[in-house]
Amino acid sequence: MRNEKSVGVLLIICTIISILLANSSFHTIYYKLWEMPISLKFGNLNFFSLQGNSLTISEFINDGLMSIFFLMVGLELIHEVYIGKLSKFSQALLPILGAFGGMIVPAGLYAYLNFGNETISGAGIPMATDIAFALGILSLLGKKVPLSLRIFLTALAVIDDLGAILVIAVFYTKNLSLYFLFLALAIWMLLLLFNRLNVKWLFLYILGGIGIWYCLLHSGVHATLAGILVALTIPFNNGKATQLLSLLKYPVNFIIIPLFALANTALPIQLNFQEFFSQPYCLGIFLGLVVGKPLGILLFTYLANILKLCKLPLETSWKQMLGIGFLGGIGFTMSIFITLLAFNPLTQSEYINHAKIMILFSSLCSALIGYTYLYIIYQKKKI
Repeated sequence: MRNEKSVGVLLIICTIISILLANSSFHTIYYKLWEMPISLKFGNLNFFSLQGNSLTISEFINDGLMSIFFLMVGLELIHEVYIGKLSKFSQALLPILGAFGGMIVPAGLYAYLNFGNETISGAGIPMATDIAFALGILSLLGKKVPLSLRIFLTALAVIDDLGAILVIAVFYTKNLSLYFLFLALAIWMLLLLFNRLNVKWLFLYILGGIGIWYCLLHSGVHATLAGILVALTIPFNNGKATQLLSLLKYPVNFIIIPLFALANTALPIQLNFQEFFSQPYCLGIFLGLVVGKPLGILLFTYLANILKLCKLPLETSWKQMLGIGFLGGIGFTMSIFITLLAFNPLTQSEYINHAKIMILFSSLCSALIGYTYLYIIYQKKKI
């Protein structure tokens, strides 16, 4: 469980199992499993309900458990800013610019191909990098990879996730309820006050976080953003943030993310690549992840280097940075997550299914290209 390869391998296994079940004779039972309603009642109040309907298991995973994933991402970001890879501006600038390029170029490619179509709403899909998968693939190369390159990819992926979260907050908010939004902000301000007063009781922040989640669920802002908001309130200087991050690491990596993979890759696979690539949104996802990601990361970091804003990490070269760019095209978790927000599941379910398949295919291509490319580079270096 301490091996960073394990999370990526587990995600691959869960994805394969889910796709096999979804395309087997058990597919009807398997689909119904994720659509089963769940409830948590306090008197007449159903805590797991939205607009009078109980959340399904799939919705609970996507809207509820993924909030804990976002909490962990937020805590990781705070850790990196305080004492980690982003603590010095000179160290942070290169991955910040790389992440920015890795979001702008893929989104631009997608938007260009889908301009004027209803599928333009999916422009955020190819913007994200899956931390677990990308680091897992890089770790397969062993000790050949310099530590500075691992640090760069980690920082880039964390910043990339933050960018994806901001995109979700700004562009994928619908039917806003000011009443519940105000309540969520009020609870958040209270938690910030606790932080200012250096309140150490972790359960107060968790209790407040549950309240923020419930309010955001009914506000129109995606409920998972509660995780990021709570992460920003937990005191770092007394060790509580680090303590909570350690507690969350294994449950998130080995329970929540695999469950997300199982629930969201239950896809009927009908491989007709000619049909897929004739659809502008599928082509936008593929080109965004496989081409746009490495192009954006490399272009923005190279320009930053030319302008002498920052330097390449020690023991790294532009050839290696290109390989990291390809690994940045592994979207998976965040890309699928944004897909669920970008398209309407009632009227655009075909878009969602096709987009998920293209995300899996594109992420696989990026992983294979990145790994093979870096493997060849390090083999030549060894020779």
